[in-house]
Amino acid sequence: MTALKTRPAPAGTAYADDFYTWTQEQSARLRSGDLSGLDRENLAEEIESLGKSQYDSLVSLWRVVMLHMLKFDYQPERRSRSWTVSIRTHRNRAADVLEDNPGLQSKLAQALARAYRDAREEASAETGLPLKIFPKECPYTREELLTRPFSADPEDTSD
Repeated sequence: MTALKTRPAPAGTAYADDFYTWTQEQSARLRSGDLSGLDRENLAEEIESLGKSQYDSLVSLWRVVMLHMLKFDYQPERRSRSWTVSIRTHRNRAADVLEDNPGLQSKLAQALARAYRDAREEASAETGLPLKIFPKECPYTREELLTRPFSADPEDTSD
C-alpha cells in the first residue's frame, strides 16, 4: 500500500480508513461498471504501485543472484550448495517476472545496476571483506548473469 492520502473516497469506505475494504468496494464498482463511484486518484496510484512492485521484485531477485555470485567469486573457500541453489532459484524467478511482465525488459539495465549496488554492499557486509575489494560497476555481463554455471564442487562445472 502506498502512503496514505487524505483525499476522500467518493462513496463507501475511505482509502485511509480500511484499505482492504476499500479495495473490495473499488473492484466491485469496476466490475459492475459503476465508474462514477470510483476513487480514481487512489486507484491510479495503487495501479502504478503494483507496476513498481514488479520492478522492485526484479531488482531484489537480481540482487540475490549477484550477492551469491560475488561471494562465490571472492570467497572460493566458502562456496556452498546453498549459494548455487540460490543463484539458480533467483535466476528462474527473475526470468518468470520478466516473462510475466515483458514491459520490464526496457528497465532491465537499470534494475541490474540497482541490484548490483546493493549486492556489492551486502557482499562486503556478509563476507567481512572491504567494500573496495568489489568493483564499483558490475563485473558480470548480462550473459554471465543469465547463464554462467555454478557448482560448489570444484570438479563440477555444470549448472
